[in-house]
Amino acid sequence: MAKKQAPAAEGAAAEGKGKGKLKLIIIIVVALLLVIGASVGATWFLLGKKSAEPEHAAPAAPAAPVHLAAVYQALVPAFVVNYNAEGRQRYMQVTVTLMGRDQGQMDALKAQLPQVRNQLVMLFSGQDFNSLLTPVGKEMLRQQATSKVQELAKKLTGQTAIEQVLFTNLVLQ
Repeated sequence: MAKKQAPAAEGAAAEGKGKGKLKLIIIIVVALLLVIGASVGATWFLLGKKSAEPEHAAPAAPAAPVHLAAVYQALVPAFVVNYNAEGRQRYMQVTVTLMGRDQGQMDALKAQLPQVRNQLVMLFSGQDFNSLLTPVGKEMLRQQATSKVQELAKKLTGQTAIEQVLFTNLVLQ
């Protein structure tokens, strides 16, 4: 009987040592977390306090440019162009709106609208019907129209004047 109790006593002693090591590991981990937290808090406090001192701060950089509200100019009436595709007569109707950010530039371009309309008619009439059936083809046409109008505006007024050409209606037949 004495032999049976001796191994049990050794197991209890080993189990007590395992619990002691586990407690020690937990205490070390908690202490490490507290030190890291204190370090982060102190850094945040000191950096926040440093930026609040205006007397030692360097001169402020100019603020980022503020985007002005969008200004829209609809080109009325809608563009209707025809072209041959695969031996058939095809038609395209496009309602176009110009988007800019400066009303003065848009007004300067408004005086040149006949030339803008001519440029867009020439662009629209030279398109391939099959490519315009896909969303990618329509987006490419819109980007081409934007670049053509920006080039023309730069040539006529000295400024690009518009940011985008928007299609508010596009019908293919």
